[in-house]
Amino acid sequence: MILKLLDAPRRVLALVAAACVAMLAFGLYLQHVVGLEPCPMCIVQRYALILVAVVAGITAALKSRGAHIAGSAVMAILAGLGAFVAARQSWLQWNPPEIASCGRDLYGMIETFPLKRAIPMIFRGSGDCTKIDWTFLGLSIANWSFLWFAFFAVVGRVLVARGLRARR
Repeated sequence: MILKLLDAPRRVLALVAAACVAMLAFGLYLQHVVGLEPCPMCIVQRYALILVAVVAGITAALKSRGAHIAGSAVMAILAGLGAFVAARQSWLQWNPPEIASCGRDLYGMIETFPLKRAIPMIFRGSGDCTKIDWTFLGLSIANWSFLWFAFFAVVGRVLVARGLRARR
């Protein structure tokens, strides 16, 4: 059944886009409702999720097989980059350095820097990349992020392979 679903690339890409949006919404929930501060690596992973969602969504809207192949390839590359950042953060969580220097707090940035420099720094995140604030089934947010990015990359590669095979 799952392999049959892969024969409908538009549906798969739409599901990937929806999963990315759901993950972003959950991240915002953890930040604004639960109170977890994202670190700079978390922010980069959010940007990667946004890019994967946008590419998958736009590609799902297109009808061309060539666009599906190209979009799936771009999605796989972006997901691979997101997986790299998540893997690096997971490694830092498992092997924390003696001095954590991942980010600053919001008030410290505003007091120390002029507003012109402080505003861009706000979007970089302020949490500690090595700190594990939340777990589910024994895995941290970075671990789950890595698994999902790896899954999206594999899905993108499978869609590319199936699209190229169907072209022959």
